[in-house]
Amino acid sequence: MDLSMKTTLSHSKQPTIESLQAQVEELTEKVKWYEEQFRLSQQKRFGTSSEKTPNNQLALELFNEAEKESDSETPESAVETIIYSRKKKRGHRDESVQNLPVETIEYRLLDMEQVCLCCGGALHEMSVEVRKELTIVPAEVKVTEHKRYVYACRKCELDEVSTPIVTAKMPAPAFPKSIASPSIMAYIMTQKYVEGLPLYRQEKHFERMGIFLSRQTMGNWLLYGADRWLVALYERMHEHLLTRTILHADETTFQVLRVPGRAATTKSYLWLYRTGREDIPIVLYDYQPTRAGEHPKRFLTGFEGYLQVDGYSGYHQVPDVTLIGCWAHARRKFDEALKALPDSQKGKKVKASEGLHFCNQLYSIERKLRHVNPTERYEQRLKKSRPILDLFSAWLHEQKDRVLPKSALGKAITYCLNQWNHLEAFLLDGRLEIDNNRSERSIKPFVIGRKNWMFSNTPRGARGSAIMYSVVETAKENGLSPYHYLRYLFETLPNIDLNNKEEMDKILPWSADLPSSCRVPKKVK
Repeated sequence: MDLSMKTTLSHSKQPTIESLQAQVEELTEKVKWYEEQFRLSQQKRFGTSSEKTPNNQLALELFNEAEKESDSETPESAVETIIYSRKKKRGHRDESVQNLPVETIEYRLLDMEQVCLCCGGALHEMSVEVRKELTIVPAEVKVTEHKRYVYACRKCELDEVSTPIVTAKMPAPAFPKSIASPSIMAYIMTQKYVEGLPLYRQEKHFERMGIFLSRQTMGNWLLYGADRWLVALYERMHEHLLTRTILHADETTFQVLRVPGRAATTKSYLWLYRTGREDIPIVLYDYQPTRAGEHPKRFLTGFEGYLQVDGYSGYHQVPDVTLIGCWAHARRKFDEALKALPDSQKGKKVKASEGLHFCNQLYSIERKLRHVNPTERYEQRLKKSRPILDLFSAWLHEQKDRVLPKSALGKAITYCLNQWNHLEAFLLDGRLEIDNNRSERSIKPFVIGRKNWMFSNTPRGARGSAIMYSVVETAKENGLSPYHYLRYLFETLPNIDLNNKEEMDKILPWSADLPSSCRVPKKVK
């Protein structure tokens, strides 16, 4: 074979080798990505859900803490002495039950027994020994008869053409022509929407008490209570919500079986809107069949101010608001990138640890500013958090082209860069929070309850559930007992003008006019 032919064959093989190398690199990256996703999936399934960073994970490896903190002039201790001091608590049990009613049972000697066995003299009370116990009274159901008497005049009956009739006043019922009382409606509603007890379990519970209430009957009572009475309170709370300047929002999936034109497996959504930490607690839920941005746009019509959300683009449709991002979501993605690493790289100096450390620094500052006023928080953030944000931004742009975009670390970096304007917006006002965890905490009761009752049957039931959740969660946030507050509402709402805003404001969860029986006794510290 001559030289020219060898050269030709060599050139013909070159592109094939290069293409194969590129294909191998591409497949290698894909395998790494699938392995990463598998490790992350296994961690989510079997590992701990905590996102806390170990105290020694980053400092020793990345920022040379040993060299920074060492001081050769400080003498080394030969012996370390630790002294433990423990103060014995007295009366702790008495403090924990001091808000409860007390029933006293006395044990005395009979008169014939109050005689001294030695001399026969009379005995007197020398002292009293007291033992306290917690006694619980299980739920008791009884029938209450409401008898309203009608009065007439005997004299007019005999002497006059017509007789005046006077009827005694009686409160209007919560559910006319039904045996449902305010107390049982409040009880069933609290059991389902606070304690997470589905109606079919409540049905069995009542059967064991000798009461036969079908789940269909209880469901009718709940929906009537929501549609007829609680919706008026919900709408008034909504009006108050829109007057605020800082709100949080979030959404989660919700399965509704019988939606016209949709399959039973189609996902619906429950949207959450609530006030911030510097305001009275208002927590509202809104059922919608989709996740379209038109829903928060409609619900928040008239609101102007700061809206703290996650990275979902649907909130961009809400006009006249400044969107505030969530650093918990950003931090979580770096935490997931660390959890997705193979065992051989865990504990080593990696880029995901550096990104997580920037987030941890911001949170460390926030913990120190938790109890300061908004003005001081605003100033301290500009002084301490602003430099960290600038360094983090530069780090993100530097790493952007060095990592695989589809990798867990690549997604974390892309999320931060795409959301950066919203993420750094918490610096605008000292009342703002660094993350949207307030919303996630408020939507958690629904997520937990959803695991028990799984789905809603109809859109009407879904809307009713959103209203009932709104009332009980707002009540809890305002220090109220959901059962006693709901009972008070079902006793009061049928007897007031629902269109009178002044009367409605008196029964809102944060109203000072509520009876003390609605409030949860404060725990003694």
